[in-house]
Amino acid sequence: MSRKNKLVLCAMLFLGVIIFWFSVRGVSFRSLMGDISNLKWQWIVVALLCMCISLFFEAIIVKKLIRQQIPHYHILDALRVPLVEQLFNGITPFSTGGQPAQLIALMQSGVDAGRATSSMLMKFIIYQAMIVVNFIICLLIGFHYIADKIHLMAWLLVFGFLIHFMVIISLIMIMFWYDFTKKIVKIVLLPVKKFSRKEGRYEQLEETVNEKIDSFYQESLSLKANKRIILEMCLLTLVQLFFYYIIPYFILVALGESGVNIILVTTLNVLIVMVVSLFPVPGGAGGAEYSFSVVFSTFITQNSKLVLAMIIWRIITYYFGMFSGMVALVIKPIATKLKSK
Repeated sequence: MSRKNKLVLCAMLFLGVIIFWFSVRGVSFRSLMGDISNLKWQWIVVALLCMCISLFFEAIIVKKLIRQQIPHYHILDALRVPLVEQLFNGITPFSTGGQPAQLIALMQSGVDAGRATSSMLMKFIIYQAMIVVNFIICLLIGFHYIADKIHLMAWLLVFGFLIHFMVIISLIMIMFWYDFTKKIVKIVLLPVKKFSRKEGRYEQLEETVNEKIDSFYQESLSLKANKRIILEMCLLTLVQLFFYYIIPYFILVALGESGVNIILVTTLNVLIVMVVSLFPVPGGAGGAEYSFSVVFSTFITQNSKLVLAMIIWRIITYYFGMFSGMVALVIKPIATKLKSK
């Protein structure tokens, strides 16, 4: 990690402490301690296991993509990729650092840059597509609930859906209408050419965008030629997302909330994750906690329990991934250890 990344990591941990303190400051300490002592810890363990299983399925996806080049690619090296991704997603705005971090982790384990790039690009495409599929289903199930609960969040959901939907549409256009897409991009970039004051800025941006489009188009050819792999990746990604989205349900059960609808809770978590992705602060800090508290306040009427549920949810889904990523970052890949012997 660079010095800048270390500083951001410390800042995010400090910000998390402040948010947690702000959340509990209006809660009775006795009530909070009582709720903690009454926790059904076995269900907290189940929630944590769901997070681990989600990361493990992502590692399986990585292994399946890489084994075409390295047949004996070790599962521990594959697991290192999503863990490092969790760390850098958590310390960069809009999770932009996750993709480059995955590439570096793959190259450290002996995968060449070209294969690493194409594999992560395929993984990104499928992940985005499955997020949109999940979101559309959950939007139909739970949007009216969010709309009744808080109107601002409903609009954020619509905005988040449109962004992810446009990403998928753009990728599909490149796959099937390559020449047309390049013409559209050239038109879209014209304002940059007109208003850019820095010489060569437009040409540099156009070259970068065209390189990205060309790279994706070449990868899309292999995508279309490997329909079986695509189907496998889609199913594995759905399983990965399912275990991630179901975590709040087990937290509610751990708090003793009975009669909780597992489908509704999972659906609402999908929508919360979509809202969180719109916040520019790394990890959606502040927005994630607020969204969870607002949405799940109907299930948990006691304030101390609601705050405790939110804290546990953030520790499992955000901080656990970051700390696991820190550990993965300092552990050498299996492939590197074998070479050094």
